[in-house]
Amino acid sequence: MRPFRAPQASVCLALTLSLSLLSLGAHADGRHDRDGRYGRDGRGAVVFDTRYHHDRFYPSAGYVVGGLPLGSLSVGFNRGHYYYSSGVWFQPYGPRYVVVNPPMGVAVPVLPPQYSTVWVGGAPYYYANGVYYTSVPNQGYVVSSPPPAELAVQVPTPAPATLPEPILYPRSQQSAMQTQADRQACNRWASEQPGATDPSVYQRAQAACLDGRGYTVR
Repeated sequence: MRPFRAPQASVCLALTLSLSLLSLGAHADGRHDRDGRYGRDGRGAVVFDTRYHHDRFYPSAGYVVGGLPLGSLSVGFNRGHYYYSSGVWFQPYGPRYVVVNPPMGVAVPVLPPQYSTVWVGGAPYYYANGVYYTSVPNQGYVVSSPPPAELAVQVPTPAPATLPEPILYPRSQQSAMQTQADRQACNRWASEQPGATDPSVYQRAQAACLDGRGYTVR
């Protein structure tokens, strides 16, 4: 009897689904699970993060992928090695990679593309995918212990989601990573200015901040 072999079309379909799942979780840009196949209780390959109205999908801790998302950052910490992409953390798992929860104290240069700001005692925490980050000078954003829930107050981002991101032209040959960090810092600064709920006020503040950091804004 000949051994059973899966049809080539089925193999391609399985590979396509796996890549789609990785893209969905790693980039964390989904707002809803259209077909409901992942569930909402954290037991599937993808979880829906609703804390602080974050409302985004991420791959579950323990989920194994064959390759890292493009642009993943390599992070060494306490003799361990991690990879970070859009709020998702990975560690090597044989020839593959497994989604993990990051250790307290590990730092990254940029926040995830989407995050929720939570204020505790006048200090901001940045939340995404079950992880809290705090800004630390000369380190970037450090994974921190969750703040006391009774003290956490969420501050909505005043900038309308429909505003297009400005196009930046570095005047001092800033790297892509530095440009992303400066963009996030200026977005936060602009959102805290008086009258920032007005799109024109927000955009002027954002442009002024970016110009001061060495970018031409279009």
